[in-house]
Amino acid sequence: MPGADPQRGDKPIAENRKARHDYTLFDTFEAGIALLGTEVKAIREGRVNMRDSFGRIEQGEIFLHNVHISPYSHRGYADHEPMRRRKLLLHKREIRKLIGKVVERGMTLVPVRMYFKRGRVKVAVSLAKGKRVHDKRETLRRREADREARAAIKRL
Repeated sequence: MPGADPQRGDKPIAENRKARHDYTLFDTFEAGIALLGTEVKAIREGRVNMRDSFGRIEQGEIFLHNVHISPYSHRGYADHEPMRRRKLLLHKREIRKLIGKVVERGMTLVPVRMYFKRGRVKVAVSLAKGKRVHDKRETLRRREADREARAAIKRL
């Protein structure tokens, strides 16, 4: 992930590639995240793992679970719990919209990527529906066919 993306104007930190493979992604929301100081410093070092992470609605608020932020390398006495749940900061109307879709349609909240935007840590959270095994196979088949087509065109 080299540098900032000029189209989006943000600096990438971590990406949840597994989410793109295991889920069909729909709407994506940008959310702030409530962090401790040592967590932000560890994130700046790139010590984040978003694999198997998910969002959960609890008492009208959205929390991020299973995001592993390793301890900061130059920490003193202050430290944070690496796997603690972290609150996502969204507008109330966005939270209501997410609650409606998660409860009604049985969708899941999946963090797709984490990035810096104007010095603040942001998380892109998507509404997702789990893929079945045959859907995953179809995606792999399609990707392989595209790769072979590009290779054939390149050879000509």
